[in-house]
Amino acid sequence: MVGHSDDVSELATAWCAGDTSHGRTAVITGSAGVGKSRLVAAALDAFDPPPSTILTGTARLHSPAPYDWLAAVLDRTGLPPATKLRAPADALAWLAQDPDVPRERYAPDALLRIAVRLVRALVGDGPAVLVAEDLQAFDPASLNLLAALATTPDLPALLMVTSRPPESDKTGRLAARTLARLAGGAGAVRVHLRPLGRPEIADALTQVYRADLVTDAVIDAALERSGGNPYQLTELLADLGGRDPVALIVADSDPLVTADPQLTARERDVIGCLAAGMANKQIARSLGISVRTVTVHVSNVLRKTGTASRTDAALWAVRHDVGRSVADASDNAPAREPEPALAGSARSGR
Repeated sequence: MVGHSDDVSELATAWCAGDTSHGRTAVITGSAGVGKSRLVAAALDAFDPPPSTILTGTARLHSPAPYDWLAAVLDRTGLPPATKLRAPADALAWLAQDPDVPRERYAPDALLRIAVRLVRALVGDGPAVLVAEDLQAFDPASLNLLAALATTPDLPALLMVTSRPPESDKTGRLAARTLARLAGGAGAVRVHLRPLGRPEIADALTQVYRADLVTDAVIDAALERSGGNPYQLTELLADLGGRDPVALIVADSDPLVTADPQLTARERDVIGCLAAGMANKQIARSLGISVRTVTVHVSNVLRKTGTASRTDAALWAVRHDVGRSVADASDNAPAREPEPALAGSARSGR
């Protein structure tokens, strides 16, 4: 959490100052790897008094289904006693994404009310924390539920949401509107995480190496190699393996860029597309996969090759002759994966 102690304090203050009879919202935004999840974990540890209940849900990137957030919560907690719910058993099974649920269709508003009631039962008397990771990837029904929870009266819970910048497609625009609505609510706390600057990079390095080894050249090399991304910096130092940090600035002693990073076949396809200068949507069309899946593969490629940007990964691919020819692939691309189901659809199960 180098450089983010003030953010932890702001969230902890919001928790202590909040009236436990009603909820508040904290929205944490930033790019991938910038430390959003780590900030949430640090804040939860700092909350005093500690929350009585923590409900955490994340989005499924590859095949999102309605109410993914609530289904993920129920995976961890299970359903509360039926006497507290006053809801049809098949509706509860539908919200939990039970694969054997009857395919009865519920009106979206009715299902949303049942979902809110279910969360109320899970929260109990509170105070509780509801954590929604990667809002930009949630299905529309989950977005509607989170927006409803943020304005539910007498819900003794702090809603903590993390999000990367949403995409420009239909679901992404809904996510962007939900994010703006949550951040603009009364008493909402907004924290935007930016890449580490030179002072924070220096601070992080001095926690690992003796001060005399952390020279200006080493700091500049670490900043350039990681782009200020905390995750990339952590990977950079881990792969350095305790060696003298001067290796960061020696051209022939690159600790991360290796000739055999054990890329999967699909990752080799993706890095070949990066070398061809293709954007994520072009890669998705070329390989017949979703944009979200491309994002996951690109992240893995950057981590495994030790590169800090798409450009660096493309240069790595050229130097090591990795990847396939994609010049005409987009003309013969298979169909893309289906778009996320809309709220209130009849889709059920995992």
